[in-house]
Amino acid sequence: MIRIHIEKRLKAYNGIQVLRIEKTVTPGSILRVTGPSGAGKTTLLKMIAGLIAPDAGTIAVGDAVWYESAMKINFSPQQRQPGFVFQDYALFPNMTVLQHLQYATQDAAWITRLLAIGQLQTFAHHKPAHLSGGQQQRLAILRALAIRPRLLLMDEPFSALDVKMKTRLIADLLLVIKELNATAIIVSHNQQELDGICNDELVLGGEE
Repeated sequence: MIRIHIEKRLKAYNGIQVLRIEKTVTPGSILRVTGPSGAGKTTLLKMIAGLIAPDAGTIAVGDAVWYESAMKINFSPQQRQPGFVFQDYALFPNMTVLQHLQYATQDAAWITRLLAIGQLQTFAHHKPAHLSGGQQQRLAILRALAIRPRLLLMDEPFSALDVKMKTRLIADLLLVIKELNATAIIVSHNQQELDGICNDELVLGGEE
């Protein structure tokens, strides 16, 4: 069980707004997070990952408390070890596709499988600058999966993919998530692309 009960002050065009979230996520589920730009969707993922600290509250995963403001508990991202797909991909410019995956795992068979899922076998020795936007996005997804995460955080992970590739990748992704018994939290502006695969939803307020 993932318990999120947090507050965070966000800068908005009309001043400061407070993001308040109370949510319990069932293990093995896929949670879709929606809401307008500026509502705090990306901030939520970064707080769960430990990249940003909430102002107050608690984040607990199973029996482990990752963040607790009153007790001054704040696990590092390395302690939490989620798989994270950043909206801007956050790839290493000097690493090839293969090196990105080898940085996360030394399991050659797993790497081979991931390359096939992302259809990047023939691009294994290419660096990000020589990949299309869609290929870079697929690499970001594969890198997040490489560590076999129990928690997968994805920020607009399919925005650069065409419909055919998106449909195929989502189908493969669902199989991997089930195999890993992972919980996925996916931020998306496009609700339709996740219809039928998410079994829970969190709608954040706010405005541009």
